[in-house]
Amino acid sequence: MLRFVSAALAATLVLLASPAGAQTTPDYSAVQIKTTDLGHGTYELEGMGGNMTVAVTPAGAILVDSEFAPLHDKIKAAIAAISPLPVKILINTHYHGDHTGGNAAFAAEGALIVAHINVRNRLISPAPNALTGAVPPAVPAAALPLRTYTDTTTVELGGRTARIAHIANAHTDGDSYIYFADADVLATGDIVTLGRFPNIDVANGGNIKGMIAGSDAYIALADDNTKIVPGHGPLTNKAGVIAYRAMLATCRDRIAALIASGKSEADVVAANPLADIAVKLGADSTAAANFTRLVYRSLKPAN
Repeated sequence: MLRFVSAALAATLVLLASPAGAQTTPDYSAVQIKTTDLGHGTYELEGMGGNMTVAVTPAGAILVDSEFAPLHDKIKAAIAAISPLPVKILINTHYHGDHTGGNAAFAAEGALIVAHINVRNRLISPAPNALTGAVPPAVPAAALPLRTYTDTTTVELGGRTARIAHIANAHTDGDSYIYFADADVLATGDIVTLGRFPNIDVANGGNIKGMIAGSDAYIALADDNTKIVPGHGPLTNKAGVIAYRAMLATCRDRIAALIASGKSEADVVAANPLADIAVKLGADSTAAANFTRLVYRSLKPAN
């Protein structure tokens, strides 16, 4: 299992790069899990990796995403501080290791893992990372979702319902959002990543067009009171997603214009079309170049 975690982390280094672009081996022992009360028995958990959402019920907890395997005990302790009952359902927003690393441990404790069918397929046979070429190994059978869906589904536990829906070809080809209507809380997965350029996993079905379509779906679903848990970054709301969507569209439009003028990928990267956006995000030139490449490949896939 530790080998799997290390490989999964290596495959997602672009996601964990600091604003200055430095990459370091994570110190899991230093991680603290931050809990934010979102109301109506629903909480956001932040640690290292993707943000998590917890809905507590009289029959146990529903957990959205599970971060890295070495953080399982800390995540479990954070949940125990808000409910004495165990996690009974674990929903994965997508297959990346910073969202699924704890799957096997929670499953061993009785949690049912739920995800889009493509999450299961990618965990079994992931494609190489488009930027690094790293290939995460297949995960143990215990980490795989046992309940899968293709379009929409719901899970119910202790009188609470989580609505789950697929956004096609966005961050990956297996993205789900989870909406707890009773708490008006929306967990977006990595389709929404704030405070830095998002990752578009084009090798595993991701596409800038789907990222924008997903953001549109969230904007349509939310109202001004909806609490939105992004895949990474601070808790946000409808206005925050509207601003994020505008940023994505600007990136798409600038790179599409360069493609239309006949520019190659190298030409587009050299033109540095996202320099001002990088400054606003506090991102370095490497992050801007990587995101430019991913948007380019979304709009002009290799023949």
